[in-house]
This record gives sequence, structure tokens and C-alpha cells, in this order.
Amino acid sequence: MAGATALHAKADHAARFESRSATREPTWVKWTLIGVSLTFFALFLLMPLIAVFVEALRKGWDTYLAALVEPDALSAIRLTLIAAAIAVPLNLVFGVSAAWAITKFNFRGKHFLITLIDLPFSVSPVVAGLIYVLLFGAQGWFGPWLAEHDLKVIFAVPGIVLATVFVTFPFIARELIPLMQAQGKEEEEAAVVLGANGWQTFWYVTLPNIKWGLLYGVILTNARAMGEFGAVSVVSGHIRGLTNTMPLHVEILYNEYQFAASFAVASLLALLALVTLCIKTWIEHQAGRDS
Repeated sequence: MAGATALHAKADHAARFESRSATREPTWVKWTLIGVSLTFFALFLLMPLIAVFVEALRKGWDTYLAALVEPDALSAIRLTLIAAAIAVPLNLVFGVSAAWAITKFNFRGKHFLITLIDLPFSVSPVVAGLIYVLLFGAQGWFGPWLAEHDLKVIFAVPGIVLATVFVTFPFIARELIPLMQAQGKEEEEAAVVLGANGWQTFWYVTLPNIKWGLLYGVILTNARAMGEFGAVSVVSGHIRGLTNTMPLHVEILYNEYQFAASFAVASLLALLALVTLCIKTWIEHQAGRDS
């Protein structure tokens, strides 16, 4: 009996060792993969990022600061902040509402709504901008009516905001939907049974559970809003000092061979990306610690 037990233990140990060996890659494979990953990171991410700051500061700090305080640059920065300041809250309301409806209720057209949320991921931003031109341009569907009432959408701030909202509205909803689906709706149902109304249920039960995912979606939305180029380029008209955002201003300066100025403005966008990455990492750390 003891011999059979010992034999069984050896067989079990051998099976576990064989299982670990089957899933453990050789050391050279691990370091090769790490080396390839670091090489790609250095070539396609780190070096271009360093090049942006090197070119921006090539002519010194005076030239760098002069490019940032130039009136057209300040106008581009201001317009970028305005578009983001409008698009992010709108997408916040839409994202939370859509995620709540999709995850907490069953209704006809639910899958169609999910498809519409994913639409900006499958449509080119340039095509999205062209659609707004066809709708609100001078020769568009609503163009004559807008002209009669002296309202400007295309080649004006409203068109830039609309384009920015379109390309950014999936981020918050798509961040919250899987999170809220995984959490289920038992806690909300329990709160309702205990007498909480809809607002109390959302504020005291749902929001604390989704706060990190919501903040993560807001950060991504803000980063995309400030860095959007394609859709905004179509609807802006490239009017210097009026309808140019930061990415468009960078393009104009570069096409005019003002390389130091263009890289100076581009460095602000690069700093935005780095700040976004740091905040994203912090949010992931906080979410992992709370889970």
C-alpha cells in the first residue's frame, strides 16, 4: 500500500513537472521576444518622441517660447481646449447613459445601439468630416437654411466641435459597457428594494463601482479630442487664427518650412500624450489596488 502511494506521488510530481515544462519557454526565447519588443519601442515610439523635442529646441528656448506665444499658435491652443472642453462633457453624459441603458435594461434595438456606438471606429475621420460638409456646407442639405439664419457650422467652431464629438463618443461608452456587464445589476436591484430612487442608486452604488473606468474613458476622450486631425481638417477650412486647432497649426507651419515652430507646437501634443500615459498608468494602479 505504501509503495503504491509513493508511486502515485512520483507520477503526480512527474505530471506536474511535465506540465510546467510544456508551458515554460527556453530562456533565449524569452530574451529574444523582450529584445524585439524593446527594439520596436525604441525605433517607432521613443526615437520619434525624442526627435520632436530635439527639433523643437534646436534653435534655443527663445525660439521655442516665441513659437508658442505667437498669436496664431495661441488661437490654435485656445480652439483645441474649447473643442475638448465641449466634447468631453457631452461624451461623458452620452457614455454613461448609453452604458447604463445597455447593461441594465433589455429593449428592442439594443444591438443596433451598440453598433452605432462602434461606428466611429469603422468610419474614417476624413469621411466623417465630409459627411458634416454634405449636411451643413453651403451646398449641403441644411446649408441654405443656415445661410438664411446667418448660422455657420462648417469652417467655424461648431463644425469643429461636431467633428470632435463624433470621433470621440465611443471611448467612454466602450470603456464602461464591459465593466458594468461584469459587475452585474444585483447591487442596483438591492438598492431599489431598500427604497433608493434612481439617482441615489446611481450616485451611491453604480458610480463608485465604475469611477476608475469612467475616469480612464474621460482621459482617452480628452487625448483624442485634442489630437484629432482628419475630421477637423475637413470641416475647419484651415483659417489661421480662427479655425485651426493645434494639429492643423503644426501641419501649416511644417508646410511653410517653419520647422522649429511646428515642432514646438507638436511638443505640446507630445507632452499631452505623456501626461495621458502617466494618468492612465496611475488609474490602472488604483483600479488594481481597489479590486
